[in-house]
Order: sequence, then C-alpha cells, then structure tokens
Amino acid sequence: MGFDEMYVVNSQVASGQSAVARSHYQAYAEWLARQVDATMQARRAEAEVIFRRVGITFAVYGEKDEDGSGTERLIPFDVIPRIISSNEWAGLQRGLTQRVAALNHFVHDVYHGQEILKKGLIPSEQVLQNVQFRPEMMGVNVPGNIYSHISGIDIVRAANSQGGGEYYVLEDNLRVPSGVSYMIEDRKMMMRLFPDLFSTYSVAPVAHYPDLLLETLRDASPGGRSQPNVVVLTPGMYNSAYFEHAFLAQQMGVELVEGKDLFVKDRYVYMRTTRGPKQVDVIYRRVDDDFLDPAAFRVDSTLGCAGLMDAYKAGHVTVCNAIGTGVADDKSIYPYVPAMIEFYLGEKPILNNVPTYMCRKPEDLAYTLAHLGELVVKQVHGAGGYGMLVGPASTKAEIETFRSQLLAHPELYIAQPTLSLSTCPTYVESGIAPRHIDLRPFVLSGKTVQMVPGGLTRVALKEGSLVVNSSQGGGTKDTWVLEA
Repeated sequence: MGFDEMYVVNSQVASGQSAVARSHYQAYAEWLARQVDATMQARRAEAEVIFRRVGITFAVYGEKDEDGSGTERLIPFDVIPRIISSNEWAGLQRGLTQRVAALNHFVHDVYHGQEILKKGLIPSEQVLQNVQFRPEMMGVNVPGNIYSHISGIDIVRAANSQGGGEYYVLEDNLRVPSGVSYMIEDRKMMMRLFPDLFSTYSVAPVAHYPDLLLETLRDASPGGRSQPNVVVLTPGMYNSAYFEHAFLAQQMGVELVEGKDLFVKDRYVYMRTTRGPKQVDVIYRRVDDDFLDPAAFRVDSTLGCAGLMDAYKAGHVTVCNAIGTGVADDKSIYPYVPAMIEFYLGEKPILNNVPTYMCRKPEDLAYTLAHLGELVVKQVHGAGGYGMLVGPASTKAEIETFRSQLLAHPELYIAQPTLSLSTCPTYVESGIAPRHIDLRPFVLSGKTVQMVPGGLTRVALKEGSLVVNSSQGGGTKDTWVLEA
C-alpha cells in the first residue's frame, strides 16, 4: 500500500480499512467535507479563467496550432493543497542545504583540482567525457565559488517498511530550473479562492521569493559592486518557460533581455538602452550553455551574446547559474551525490537517493534488461519526462523498442525501481481521487543559503500515472508549509 499525504489507514477501526486525516491535515479535511461539489467545480473553473487571462501558460515543443505557431497550454491547477508540517519541512531544509552545498563543491572541484576524480570516487570519464562538462571553465574562478545559485531539487516520498513515508531525492536541477512562478501564482490563486482557509491555517509565505532571488543575484556580482545591474536573459517568447522569465524580471524590477539586447566591448557586457549602453554585472540566464556565446560554443546560436565567455573569464560579469554547472545534474552523476556529501562535507547524507542502476556497467545493464517491465529507465540527458520508459505502464512493444535503444547506447541510460510515489487527494473530473505527486523546492545559494518554505508540487492527473511533468499532462498544487 502506498503513502497518502492526507490520510492514514487506521486498521484498528472496526469496519475494516478506514482512512483518517493526518494531524496536520485534520482541519482541512473537516473543511473539505463541508464543501458542496458545485462550489468546488466553480472554483476550479474560476482558476482556469484567471490563469488564462493572466497568461500563465507554457509552450509544448513539437506541437503546432492550426496557424503553425507553437501550442500554448495552461498547466492544470488543483484546488486541494499539499500540506507539510513545520517539523517535516525543517528536516527537508537541512537535507536540501547539505546537498546543494556538496554539489557546489563538486562543480568547483571539477573545474579546478579534480580531487574527487583523483581519489577515484567518481570515474574520470563520467565527468570529463560528459556532454555537460565545459573545458572552457577550467581554472575560471566564480564569486564565492558558487556555481548553482538557483537549484531545483526534485523530491518524492514513498512508503517505507514501517508504514510511514520516506523522502528521496529523485533529481537535481542545477542549470536553468523552472517552475517557481507557478509556485507563487498557485499561492495567490488559493488565497483568492479560499481566503477563509488562511485564517484557519498559519501557512508560511512564498511571495517574497523574488526578493530573495534578487538578493542572491546581487550577492554574486563581480567585485562585490554595491548596486550591480542585474538582468534576466531569455531565449525569447517562444521558449516554454517564457512566462516565468518575464514574471521574475517584473517581480524583481530588472530588465528582461534577449541576446540581441547585449553586446561585449573590452571584455565588459553592456545592455542597449534608449539612453545608451549600460554595463551589466549579473546575468540570470535562462538559456542553455550551448547557446550563450556563439564565439565560444554553438556558432549558429542567435540566442546569446558573442564575447560573453571572454567577459565571464575576465571576471567582469557573473552568469547565474554558472556555465558548466550541468555536469553536476546529469543523471549519470546523480548516483555519486551521497559520496560527494561525505567527501566534501564529512557528513552522512540527510536525504537519500533513489537506488540507481548505471547501465554503462555491464552488471547493471544485465539486470536492467532482465527487469525492464519493472523499472523506470531514463536518458541521462533527458528532461521533461521525455526519453524515459516506465516499465509497469508500458506495452510489450514499447519495452522491446526501448530495449534496442538501451543495447545500442547503454551509457546514455540509468534505471531505477518504480517507486510508488505518495498520493494526495486531487480534484479530477470524476470527483476527489488520489493522484501521485512530487515536490520541487528551490534553493538559493548566495552569501547565505535561503529558500521559501515549500516549493512546486506537481501532480500526475492521469489515474495511476507516475509522470508529473507538465509536458506530459501533469498539473500543480499549492504547497503549504505550516508555521510552527
């Protein structure tokens, strides 16, 4: 039996298996029981109208509307929140802080002394031959030795042998993690639709995230400038997360720019303005490494700024997250994060990894091939729920097709047991039903490590589905962390 966030099965009840609300959900469960279905349906419809009016959408790559433009979708919003107790959050926060600190140590080490490779704790070829490894970053110093200023760590919970729930880290997102705008907008929507609940519950706020983000970005300014000029660099309006880029720039009160708005002169970066060039100190980039500088990476890129890498190496501009950070969030590196924590911090990991088979290893490949129908197999460079096989939910034909891909390039895949992700009651067309969820908290690393309580809870809206990604039909929930 899986773990449900709201209800615990009480086998002592005389009628057999009966669900009772967990203590921190008690008041909400009582409130929910009093609600009329028509009212809840009306609230769902109101949320959709408002989200569409505000333009809270994402683009779906590979899909086209009738006019040939990209498909814009709303991310479905569920009106039943996910609630986390203050004690649980405190434990998660300690584990997240520890993990991100170790990952930042690792990226610095990779581009400097490479001590962890010399010790043999991670095979050198796993790092140095990784497509996310950037030789151009060797020996480049970054402010505070911080590479991942904004980290999105995907957390799942599964039932343990004692009948409780245990948190696991499913994935580290250190390049351009997205979703924080939906976290903020989901909270605004819940406060608009159900203001009475926020007098019943003392919910920790999340609206100040843009203030913390701006503080983190300013902390990263080269030379410690007191009033650094910060910009958000976007690939443009056709990017799937463009809403978020524009939202965060507006909320922080900084300029949203594209590559064509920037230029480099004498190894300094400038922004074109109606009043003439203005020096840029910090770039919060939402553009992948390959496209940042056509003079250093892909020559065909029109999304970046030629000469940016030279300015970066000279220490005249800070790029957040740092170029080359992706080497630490590759799925082939993920299995080694517990070893990083012990090596760099001298501590035992607070949050566990999901057990992982590295298909580049012959014994792990053999096991994976023999148990494809039971495992989740992922491309090491995949994202958004693409390039993966969920064995129990796949047909024999799909499994055999994937088998041939795996045999052809085993080094490109990892495999994990199919965790029964925790469920949370969710409002679907048929009424309230359990749906699987995950959680992406956002960790900000500057002069201090900060995070708003909670994060983005994603929900798999299809019955039985374990894939929560919005690109695969997933939705979101507001995440409440209760104040102590």
